[in-house]
Amino acid sequence: MATTNNQKEPICCSATARGKKTAGIPIVARGERCHPLDQLSPAEVAIAVATVKAAGRSPEERDGMRFVGVALLEPEKDVVALADAYYFPPFQPSLAPRAKGSTIFPSRLPPRRARLVVYNKQSNMTSIWIVELSEVHGAAWDDHDRGKVISSEVIPDVQPSTDVSEDVECEATLKSYPPFIEAMNRRGIHDMELVMVDAWFAGYYSDGDAPSRRLSKPIIFCRTESDCPMENGYARPVEGIYVLFDMQNNAVIEFEDRKLVPLPQPDHLRNYTPGETRGGIDRGDVKPLIIDQSEGPSFHVNGYFVDWQKWNFRIGFTPTEGLVIYSVAYIDGSCGSRSIAHRLSFVEMVVPYGDPNEPHYRKNAFDAGEYGLGKCANSLKKGCDCLGYIKHFDAHLTNFKGDVETIENCVCLHEEDHGILWKHQDWRTGLAEVRRSRRLTVSFFCTIANYEYGFYWHFYQDGKIEAEVKLIGILSLGALMPGESRKYGTTIASGLYAPIHQHFFVARMDMAVDCVHNEACNQVVEVNIKVESAGPHNLHSNAFYAEETLLKSELHAMRDCDPSSARHWIVRNTSTVNRTGQPTGYKLMPGPNCLPFAQPEAKFLRRAGFLRHNLWVTPYKSNEMFPGGEFPNQNPRIHDGLATWVKKDRTLEETNIVLWYVLGLTHIPRLEDWPVMPVEHIGFKLIPHGFFNCSPAIDVPPSPSGTSIREVESPNKAI
Repeated sequence: MATTNNQKEPICCSATARGKKTAGIPIVARGERCHPLDQLSPAEVAIAVATVKAAGRSPEERDGMRFVGVALLEPEKDVVALADAYYFPPFQPSLAPRAKGSTIFPSRLPPRRARLVVYNKQSNMTSIWIVELSEVHGAAWDDHDRGKVISSEVIPDVQPSTDVSEDVECEATLKSYPPFIEAMNRRGIHDMELVMVDAWFAGYYSDGDAPSRRLSKPIIFCRTESDCPMENGYARPVEGIYVLFDMQNNAVIEFEDRKLVPLPQPDHLRNYTPGETRGGIDRGDVKPLIIDQSEGPSFHVNGYFVDWQKWNFRIGFTPTEGLVIYSVAYIDGSCGSRSIAHRLSFVEMVVPYGDPNEPHYRKNAFDAGEYGLGKCANSLKKGCDCLGYIKHFDAHLTNFKGDVETIENCVCLHEEDHGILWKHQDWRTGLAEVRRSRRLTVSFFCTIANYEYGFYWHFYQDGKIEAEVKLIGILSLGALMPGESRKYGTTIASGLYAPIHQHFFVARMDMAVDCVHNEACNQVVEVNIKVESAGPHNLHSNAFYAEETLLKSELHAMRDCDPSSARHWIVRNTSTVNRTGQPTGYKLMPGPNCLPFAQPEAKFLRRAGFLRHNLWVTPYKSNEMFPGGEFPNQNPRIHDGLATWVKKDRTLEETNIVLWYVLGLTHIPRLEDWPVMPVEHIGFKLIPHGFFNCSPAIDVPPSPSGTSIREVESPNKAI
């Protein structure tokens, strides 16, 4: 297997002239080195943090600063258009904005800016800082190079997402708390090193959960005496203990040992290490599968710009969302580069459990807003997480104290064989034409407590984009009293059961179908299949047709999936037509989906009003990024975010369209999900609909030359 070496990310710099040097350090115009959408370099992150620290009004304020997230403040779309027109690939002057009929051509791009979410542990206040990064280099910096604070704003009545250091402190404090130790001893647990404490945020159930305090309500598990380093501690939940923990002051506020539930007995099936650890034998009949790209990959990478066959886009990464795909375009022959989307990402996910018993009723994590998908990202392993010729991208984040941390090999880019793209055999001549499908995949994985989530964006040769989420990991379990069973889950071992639950993911798609620069020329139509009424137009009772409905405003565009009518939605360009005179468009095709099964009065739904529909549509607004608001943690405001924004009922007839697609999966645990949960898939597709004048798959090279899998024959050729 061939892999590319990770390239060092370029240091972002700026100066009034190319080649200027400061103390022997070359300073180059930022517009020539760093695209406006490139993620912050480690030097930029460090200087942004240093700038904010230096702006603290007192030593106490500076000491109390905790850096929840540091990310690029994404520029307006016209800045991106200028960069793509003159400074960076795809180098398309036609993308440049115009003023009074003439093209704008600046001598340089505006300075980059960082946006920082800062929590002050002394005052329990959250603030947002904007820092301009005027001169940044990687070797050293002084007061002049720290950047400039553009603004700082205290955000009242919120709690930002957690940090792993808080989880570590919570676990250590609770394990040294005498009443907790006594409660563990009552359950036969005397070694606190075996205890696992997951510091779940409190959510919002009553005024006692108000964000005036930074609260968690930990859930507890216990390992066995096993010395296995990969032991599944989630196999032994400790129930009956209630803890309210103050994350700001690292102290126990309330503690109750309410009910003595026996600890589940050790089970030789509990672990997920190789078979000999479980007393079994791993299968031994798996032969090597070789992915051979001896001539290298078909994609090209320039910084964060990716070019593959006719596709091009940029890769980004944020602490909350993780992977972001920018500026998605397709090269369509003489038509040149055609825009499809400005920005694609998953912006929130919610996991509500269906058991009304303590503590499971309050297990409804907002994994993006409360924990951060990007902050929980994995460092991927070559030959395991991805196969083939791989290009990895690093992510540069900050820890709670503001130190720069790099997650190496965080995003994976590679090609995959994907079966048949198209095939036809002429029965008269016996001749067949076959095209092998290949797709380009960009992905990352994150681990949040017991679950792993893989987020994938697949780009196909026929112009299709597929978004996919893979769910995998370990079940979050509950303990049962002897002889007890519950209808809200599945018993998987003696005294052990897995509660039923759901997973919801929200994809935000800032669309730009056939748009140049920042044109406001998209709209959304809903398509439903209708059965023709009986009568003269349907003499044979077989007629049905597709009916289109324009979604004119935000309230009109709150829609749900309907497989019975093959419902889907098309984003259309109102000023560009195809060869038949119809508007060009891209179709959002749902996959399997669901809505919450909870009652409308469920407390978690007051923070997750966006789960009430599968589709929402809004006009683009730069500060409308997260469907539950930027700070869903302990949020006391009902239906904050998307469900409130759409009440303005803004027009959608011709504008910059943002699609919010909510996809859900209901997990009814099986016995086979123990001890590990095999991967489950959920997703949707964006498919060209009248966008191309003929199939872009027509020029895919015939097989087998287009295949990326090398067949390996066995020595005796006996298959």
